Amino acid sequence: MSVHLDGTTIVAVKRDGKTVIAGDGQVTMGQSIVLKNNAVKVRRMYNDKVVVGFAGSVADAFTLSSRFEEMLQKFSGNLLRAAVELAQSWRGDRYLRNLEAMMIVADHEKVLIISGDGNVIEPEAGICAIGSGGNYALAAAKSLAKHTKMSAREIAVEAMKIADSICIFTNANLTVEEV
Repeated sequence: MSVHLDGTTIVAVKRDGKTVIAGDGQVTMGQSIVLKNNAVKVRRMYNDKVVVGFAGSVADAFTLSSRFEEMLQKFSGNLLRAAVELAQSWRGDRYLRNLEAMMIVADHEKVLIISGDGNVIEPEAGICAIGSGGNYALAAAKSLAKHTKMSAREIAVEAMKIADSICIFTNANLTVEEV
């Protein structure tokens, strides 16, 4: 049985010139075992100018995160170019094609979702989420953004708290990074 981060929730919120990515700390094995409560699935890259959150198989997520960091270096921090190149190699490479993970990446200008099927998606209104609790966090973040004056950080944290209260694969041990 493999260790997965699909029991993960990652949310990104862009508002008022700030972008925040928040992720929970739960790592599960199968459908019933919590292996770890304090994993860090959101991290900074490229001289702290880029934030990445990932969900999926642990080893696969780390492999893709490392490849994305290489692409950022290769393309001098150009987020979109690095994301497109990663997605192309992910889809085209026989080894990478089998990796089970998704990523949200952001810099001061853009928020993108990168998936293994070759998609690079810039979400509407700068709000997106991935992982098992992603739909809960996404709905909460969109509603909070529409109906409150909360900051990007406040929305991301509150959306994660809501996802934690609904999704058994999401916990309240958060990592929050802002660019």
